[in-house]
Amino acid sequence: MTNYPKPPFDTPKQPMPGKTAAMSPVPDHGEHSYRGSGRLSGKKAIITGGDSGIGRAVAIAYAREGADVLVAYLDENEDAKETKKWVEEAGRKAVLVAGDIQNPEHCRHIVDTALSELGGIDILVNNAAHQASFDDIADISDREWELTFKVNIHAMFYLSKAAVAHMKAGAAIVNTASINADAPSPHLLAYATTKGAIQNFTAGLAQMLAEREIRVNAVAPGPIWTPLIPSTMPEEAVRNFGKQVPMQRPGQPAELATAYVMLADPLSSYVSGATIAVTGGKPML
Repeated sequence: MTNYPKPPFDTPKQPMPGKTAAMSPVPDHGEHSYRGSGRLSGKKAIITGGDSGIGRAVAIAYAREGADVLVAYLDENEDAKETKKWVEEAGRKAVLVAGDIQNPEHCRHIVDTALSELGGIDILVNNAAHQASFDDIADISDREWELTFKVNIHAMFYLSKAAVAHMKAGAAIVNTASINADAPSPHLLAYATTKGAIQNFTAGLAQMLAEREIRVNAVAPGPIWTPLIPSTMPEEAVRNFGKQVPMQRPGQPAELATAYVMLADPLSSYVSGATIAVTGGKPML
């Protein structure tokens, strides 16, 4: 068993959206632990938010399972290049696409780039997200509320709609929800609300696409140690991050990778409309 660190953490506060190298401890994305077995051999995947955190762990795992990967990200170029390096070291193709998924045209550009550079789309991982912490609803601006919905749920619709038009039977969509969909944090009101919407979107789209044999599922992470945490949460919350779950520590991005692989694996052909909780022992009921 891997001996992952437990809080307290003394990682410095970062500006949004945060950088991996500035974190202490540095997250584990499975760089030196994930071993593939060809479960996604020849597949072509889009991963949003693939520059760091959960997205990087999924990109590494997918590449080692035999998939080529398009990594979509906002503007964290150094983190994105690091992800690209690990994908290419696994012998797979990596394509980087920077830009803001708030924009529906950019979402369509991501899909078009996957078609031209990878030659198709078998897997779409809707993982990118925006969050910010507030103590009072009065502190949440109209712009902040709209930004959270545009990034977290509107972009998921734009990307899924564009990708499905080019997906064949056996393709898979995997959405990143959150334990906040079931147990919303009051300090993450906008974020938690979008995560509830993602679970509903996943369940509805899974039924809509069932006859086309395109599966749609979600992963619901608990507290996961990514750059989003020190860049969006108060210092005391960061210091004690993960203490609230039974394992009393945050999960590492590497610990989610197998869930995303399982949901993309063609052998999971009867799994659709499901949410896989990866929450350090805290139940989602």
